[in-house]
Amino acid sequence: MRIATWNVNSITARLPRLLAWLESSGTDVLCIQETKCSADQFPHAELRELGYDSAVNATGRWNGVALLSKVGMEDVVAGLADGPDYEGVQEPRAISATCGGVRVWSVYVPNGREPEHDHYGYKLDWFRALTKAVGQDAAGERPFAVMGDFNVAPTDEDVFDPAAFVGLTHVTPPERAALEALRAAGLSDVVPRPLKYDRPYTYWDYRQLAFPKNRGMRIDLVYGNAAFAGAVKDAYVDREERKGKGASDHAPVVVDLDV
Repeated sequence: MRIATWNVNSITARLPRLLAWLESSGTDVLCIQETKCSADQFPHAELRELGYDSAVNATGRWNGVALLSKVGMEDVVAGLADGPDYEGVQEPRAISATCGGVRVWSVYVPNGREPEHDHYGYKLDWFRALTKAVGQDAAGERPFAVMGDFNVAPTDEDVFDPAAFVGLTHVTPPERAALEALRAAGLSDVVPRPLKYDRPYTYWDYRQLAFPKNRGMRIDLVYGNAAFAGAVKDAYVDREERKGKGASDHAPVVVDLDV
């Protein structure tokens, strides 16, 4: 089974590239973040023509997550149980399902904006709710993974220049501690380093030629339980998909499983 995660930064803007990538990559299950559409705008029909079932948790122009599967989709759960609200709303940042015997979550962790911002506290609260919600699946014998845009670089090696991030979100000790607490629930990072590139970043800003200069961050992650990690045969960042006109600012992260 080939399973992947990709922050598409608007599924409407990225649909032609998404459909072409699904056909060329042979992906069986895809976790999508930042759909930036309402549920009724989601392209179920176009995806069905390629053989994918789809489930979406989205409410409008911001946020939004989805799951696509060619190997079946059961027990879909939209949202995060006991997840915090932000400004009175529980944002659409999580969806889970069982696909081909593998339980997967697609998550889009809040950005945090600035360490002094209310959104930063919301981000840490959201991490705590996620860690609590995945505990039972993480400890189980069924292959299970939490995949998506975590908006945290796990270590200083996961950013192009640690000095450039001093005082900013994505690298602060509380954020990294929240990520470590999630791993401690029974999960591990299944994408090894180094891969093809010494620094396999997954996100590059559109500005200041960040991609050509490889000024990136590794914030799109795949955390699997022991059963999932034991089935991993290969993993890579599809850096080529970040190239060219109309690309997302994130690249897909792909994992091959023997299940």
